[in-house]
Amino acid sequence: MIHHKLKNLFNTPPGYFSGAVLLLVCVMATLTPWLAPQAPNATDLYQSLQSPSAQHWLGTDKFGRDVYSRLVYGARVTLLVGLISQSLSLVIGIALGSLAGYLKGWVDDLIMWLINVVWSFPALLFVIAVTMAIGPGIVTVYVAVALVSWVGVARIVRGQFFVEREKPYVLALRARGATHTRIMFRHILPNVLSPVIVVVSLGFAGAIVAEAGLSFLGLGIQPPDPSWGSMLKDGYAYFTAAPWLALYPGLAITLTVLAFNLLGDRLREVLDPKT
Repeated sequence: MIHHKLKNLFNTPPGYFSGAVLLLVCVMATLTPWLAPQAPNATDLYQSLQSPSAQHWLGTDKFGRDVYSRLVYGARVTLLVGLISQSLSLVIGIALGSLAGYLKGWVDDLIMWLINVVWSFPALLFVIAVTMAIGPGIVTVYVAVALVSWVGVARIVRGQFFVEREKPYVLALRARGATHTRIMFRHILPNVLSPVIVVVSLGFAGAIVAEAGLSFLGLGIQPPDPSWGSMLKDGYAYFTAAPWLALYPGLAITLTVLAFNLLGDRLREVLDPKT
């Protein structure tokens, strides 16, 4: 069972690091009102571009807003983007991948054609195109990232269903008259979840980078709402005079993405029996 394999997930140095970083980000996102000393959009022009101090731990931006408070609130946006977009991609990818791998024939051809169409576009360019078509905003980010991420899930599920559908237990279920839906989602799907979990964990990192990139370009989270990408954009223009404005959100993005990538690698090691 998967939960037995996951017992040793964090017992290596990369596991410790990824677990510690992700735990910190989750705590920041969950306990935001208690951890942030000020409202994220509270302005004070008299405190504009203040360097880190006891009053403002990570300094202030050009509007006098507390960078630490905005960084903490931005953690919630980052996790929500990863969680919602990957949940949507998981639902779409599992549904289409299962149908393609189990039914084969024209269904498989149609779904693979759709996969290849999406796969042929550079991911970031596709996300930007979807965002510009729908309009900027947090919901648009969820949808745009999900429309790119589901392809990887669907390919993995399809390949695993190809293997599982010919195994003796599936043939026995067909002989007993089990419905296709029951065979697919009750019996085959639990046996193919291990590689899907790895893909989704790595997809979190991609979703965070995509959100940061969209917000940096002004197509993601709209001002004055805080996100790490928009904070990086605001701090870029003041990098010489106030380097902390870009340093801290950039560091937060880097560490979080690295943690999710290390978690994905560790999940692959734990869940893949060949390793």
